[in-house]
Amino acid sequence: MSTTSRTRSQTRRSRALGIALTPKAARYLEKRPYGPGQHGRTKRKSDSDYAVRLREKQRLRAQYGIREKQLVIAFKEARRQDGLTGENLVELLEMRLDSLVLRAGFARTTAQARQLVVHRHILVDGKIVDRPSFRVKPGQLIHVKERSEGLEPFQVAAAGGHAEVLPNVPGYLEVELDKLQARLVRRPKRAEVPVTCEVQLVVEYYSGR
Repeated sequence: MSTTSRTRSQTRRSRALGIALTPKAARYLEKRPYGPGQHGRTKRKSDSDYAVRLREKQRLRAQYGIREKQLVIAFKEARRQDGLTGENLVELLEMRLDSLVLRAGFARTTAQARQLVVHRHILVDGKIVDRPSFRVKPGQLIHVKERSEGLEPFQVAAAGGHAEVLPNVPGYLEVELDKLQARLVRRPKRAEVPVTCEVQLVVEYYSGR
């Protein structure tokens, strides 16, 4: 798929889910929040309860860029933990390595963060980790491989080049962007996580299956 086709696909998906999945999609939706064509501005008919829950689950999946199987596994783990299942779910997803690479400002999008991890540019406590789903533990240090620091994407990141399209660094991360390193200081709390999702609807979706 070409870059243009991928951008169009992400923009269409962003419009369908009501959230911007990339900076380009965010700009497009701001300019044109409705779909193309003569029916683009018409109000959508009321969705069923199932459709609303399904859409919310898809929104969460899309924001983390994960497969259904990965979300199901995370949900089952969240349900086993103390506390509210929905909040646990987001907190667990947020501790994925690719999520934290994005939050730290090392990447511009979730897809780019995943690519940086897969291409073995990212270390955790000095060891290369090439699994985007790797669960970072509080206290662990995420940093860019020394030999990769001179590459253009990391030079842009170190200069704060993604700041205008990313949320502020959340309180559970300590970031030294010029050194391309970040430490997860504690488990994230749902209220701090910059993800748009009614988590209770996601819980209801999986509980009703």
